[in-house]
Amino acid sequence: MSVSRHVEPQDTLDAIDALVAEFPDLPHEVFVKEDLLRRGVWFTPAALQRGHTFARKAYFIFSFDHVPLAEMDAAVHEHAPEEIALEGGALGFRRVVVSVRLNPASPWLVDVAATGAVELRCGGERIAGVSFAPRPPWYGVQLADGTPITEVAPAIEWGYLLYLTVFRMCQYFGREEECQFCDINHNFRQQREAGNPYFAVKPVERLLEALDQVVASGGTPQAYTLTGGSITARVDGLDEVGFYLRYAEAIEARFPGRWLGKMVVQALPRPDVERIRRSGIRIYHPNYEVWDPALFRTLCPGKERYVGRAEWMRRILEAAEVFSPQGVIPNFVAGVEMAAEGGFRRPEDAWRSTGEGLDYFMSHGVVPRFTTWCPEPMSVLGAAHGPAPLRYHAGLLRVWRDTLMKHSLKAPPGYGEPGIGRAVFSVSSFMDVMDPATGVAVLPC
Repeated sequence: MSVSRHVEPQDTLDAIDALVAEFPDLPHEVFVKEDLLRRGVWFTPAALQRGHTFARKAYFIFSFDHVPLAEMDAAVHEHAPEEIALEGGALGFRRVVVSVRLNPASPWLVDVAATGAVELRCGGERIAGVSFAPRPPWYGVQLADGTPITEVAPAIEWGYLLYLTVFRMCQYFGREEECQFCDINHNFRQQREAGNPYFAVKPVERLLEALDQVVASGGTPQAYTLTGGSITARVDGLDEVGFYLRYAEAIEARFPGRWLGKMVVQALPRPDVERIRRSGIRIYHPNYEVWDPALFRTLCPGKERYVGRAEWMRRILEAAEVFSPQGVIPNFVAGVEMAAEGGFRRPEDAWRSTGEGLDYFMSHGVVPRFTTWCPEPMSVLGAAHGPAPLRYHAGLLRVWRDTLMKHSLKAPPGYGEPGIGRAVFSVSSFMDVMDPATGVAVLPC
């Protein structure tokens, strides 16, 4: 089912050396990070059995893997960490945090050195030391109904963010509606088939109980994201804004202002956006996924059918009037524009198109972020295509950073500190390539 293919380690290292020379203004660590994100990584059993405690991969919304669970060694996928940090080594890596995307065919391997240290290797080359995401103090708790707390309130970004997926499915069903790069529905099914505690809808009281445990544990997350699949009809008798608002209102009523609240839903009409803002949510993520109009129609058929690209983009800017430009942070999926049928064949053309979108939004003070695309084989796109070229990802990081500088903008809030060695955002390197002196945008009260 997977399209993952073996890649020679030396070819990987040669490609990275070439990019370091072509993009000397980017931190050399990000080339390895981006390759790990687009190609995945694998672990030896020894690396996972060092006796240390760490946050294991929670599959908090998508699979973010190159191979379905049924085709993977359970000893790895059941014990793999949520994130790893690379640091030190022969190249003197400054700390860089990377989301774990499993791929047994990857040229990247986490193993144990003769000294006992855990390290990242590419073939025979030792690249950097590896540490695993720390285990939050509330992990290991079971809620009153027996649900593991990690099913309800997992942490990512090295503990910075609580990721609260309250609807694990999406009502964009089937090839004619679902985003072609997304495997949310398929991941839900594989988790259930594997016997994992994985529920379509989280009851509000179960979520609040989990957050009570987070607070009681002394944990120190800084933000939470409320998210899940799109709702085109009803869930529990509620439309999309009503469904997600009940969670936001409950959280903010019990824990007023304790965490920075973020919500990922569709680009909604202004009255709905105003309701979201009144609930106490501070950041709104109406993700547009891909900029090119033709590719938006191809890759996001449900979004095109129910809202339409032009209206989606208009609503993003309208939302900035409600939340402030700093409080609207739409995501796009970096790399899909080079994988889709009719997509771009040259990185230069993809940079030009995506850069146009970045310039459009940043000229209005809205700073998009992005996720490095992982070709999940249970998605339509990932079943047929491998990842975008590493060179594309390197150039995109430069385009994003330079467009931010062009418009004299700061790092988007809600992702921690910018700069290599400081950033914790793990699913792309845009926070790593920023100058720490840029600072983080301040949200209005």
